[in-house]
Amino acid sequence: MKPLSKYIITLIAIIGLYACASTGHGPDGGPYDETPPKFIRATPEPNATNNQRKKVAIEFDEYIKLEKASEKVIISPPQKEMPEVKTSGHRVIVSFFDTLQANTTYTIDFGDAITDNNEGNPLGQFAYAFSTGNTIDTMQVSGTVLNAENLEPIKGIQVGLHMNLNDSAFTSMAFDRISRTDSKGQFTIRGIAPGKYRIFALMDGNQNYMFDSKTELIAYSDSIIIPSMEGAIRTDTLFNEQDTTQIDTIKKINFTRFLPDNIMLRAFKEVNDFQYLIKSERPKLNQIGLYFNAPADTIPTIKGLDFDEKDAFVIENNIRNDSILYWVKDTTLCERDTLTLQVNYLATDTLGKLVEQTDTLRMINKIPKVRRIAMKEEEEKKKEKERKRRERKGDTIKVETVFLPVNINAPSALDLNRNITLKFEEPLANIDTAAIHMATKIDTVWQDIPFIFRNDTATYRQYEILADWKPGQEYQLKIDSMAFKGIYGLHSNKSENTLKVKTLEEYGTLYLNIVGAEPNAIVQLLNNSDAVVREQRIKPDNTCDFYFLQPSTKYYIRLFNDHNQNGKWDTGNYSQKIQPEEVFYFPKVWEMKANFEFEETWDVSATPLDKQKLDEIKKQKPEENKKIQNRNKERAQKLGR
Repeated sequence: MKPLSKYIITLIAIIGLYACASTGHGPDGGPYDETPPKFIRATPEPNATNNQRKKVAIEFDEYIKLEKASEKVIISPPQKEMPEVKTSGHRVIVSFFDTLQANTTYTIDFGDAITDNNEGNPLGQFAYAFSTGNTIDTMQVSGTVLNAENLEPIKGIQVGLHMNLNDSAFTSMAFDRISRTDSKGQFTIRGIAPGKYRIFALMDGNQNYMFDSKTELIAYSDSIIIPSMEGAIRTDTLFNEQDTTQIDTIKKINFTRFLPDNIMLRAFKEVNDFQYLIKSERPKLNQIGLYFNAPADTIPTIKGLDFDEKDAFVIENNIRNDSILYWVKDTTLCERDTLTLQVNYLATDTLGKLVEQTDTLRMINKIPKVRRIAMKEEEEKKKEKERKRRERKGDTIKVETVFLPVNINAPSALDLNRNITLKFEEPLANIDTAAIHMATKIDTVWQDIPFIFRNDTATYRQYEILADWKPGQEYQLKIDSMAFKGIYGLHSNKSENTLKVKTLEEYGTLYLNIVGAEPNAIVQLLNNSDAVVREQRIKPDNTCDFYFLQPSTKYYIRLFNDHNQNGKWDTGNYSQKIQPEEVFYFPKVWEMKANFEFEETWDVSATPLDKQKLDEIKKQKPEENKKIQNRNKERAQKLGR
């Protein structure tokens, strides 16, 4: 009997232990556990002074877990070797590896990472602190970090304080106090001693807590931060449990307000003007691509080491000269598996100066010639098989002529502010504009009209046809065969397009009266992807008009102060103490209507910067705050209680 009794006692103990650990129930083993973990004790005690222990144990009243600890738990001052943060039953254990600094307040900010083990009930914002000196610092500052270019909240960027007010502190010293932003871009830095500070944000690529690379996202404030605190009162509204639309009680709660609590940091990346070759490739048989890190005043020079480079290429370079495509004109040369060339270009040396650099590049075809020949033969066999099949059926066999591909964008309903575009797959060797005909319909007769045919300098191998489009008028575009010839000898086929220009009544209009912008501001019309549809400089009378807007389409407005009047948004520079150009969003969406005019007055500073951009066009969506699920109310309803 004794062994059996011992077994039963052990089994009961195991069941009891399991019951203690599993407090979550469901339909219908009893009510759900909706009580968040409660703090019991800590070693050392919270806000302990003169502490030299490098291990912290924080105990709660139930089994707990940490969610996204590496993302949410913030330890300040920053550590060279990250402490170990783990759970053990009812406890969170934090082990420090760095030597503890003398007379320093240490804070461990858990945010909402602590939840109970079963139901995930959040403890809420929880922080712990101790000091290695005689006093503990309790000041804190808070604010928001936004992307300077588009006001997107920046999640996970470090925000730090320097007591050293020299500009060089940010580039040569680790932060004194640190925090990290949440999904709304918001941060709170805790455990601050009274004094004066400078504040910075840093997306720290190498985790050394200092700005030492132009690839790192940064922000800084021009103002010195002086932490303070004051007594304040907030109201807490309690709603009736039976009718949640009715207010039951309004409580006034005294609390300590720590200031400043509205710091706004606009983050940016500096222009990385170090010039170097990022990539070289041969994406197609007839193409060689060179891609550089920064804009250049000149394009590289190329010397063929196993071919004659003279008149060998048609060169396509963008306006920045940082993306260059070389079209190989000789089809025999295209078929070679490897082209070896010498490239001379300007590159930045270790002293930051531009010097000439020479690289030897072997441009290899992705598909070897033997494989290409085999693939071509296989394709010819398929065509021959299909030809014989159709011949047996008695079908008429037509010899297909291969034409130069051209994509003509001439929609049947043309917008008044658009033009006809022609896009080619390869560069053109010849254009016969006499073979292009534009006509309009007068009564029932097509009559030729003047037009302009021009190259679109912003898009490779794209051309535009411009005419004096009249609302509601019909037009016809005819292009004769052989109007265009590509560099590989192919000619275009003939084509014909008929189109009608939309009437004024088919559009909406938006008029803006703008307050608080600089005289050189540029206003941008955006779509629901936050992409620029149109833009224009603000008028001298501080107005801006957008015509020909599509009905049933959502539009948004952004503005930036163009300080240097170069027509584009410019980033900042820390060493030169240049902040990025200011950006503002109109916190409103317009769903346009046909034959309708909107007129709005917009004070660009009336709404706080972090509230201007609407959530619906943000890429970084704010995460919902964790809440107790209140599942017992749902359970009671199911049980008819």
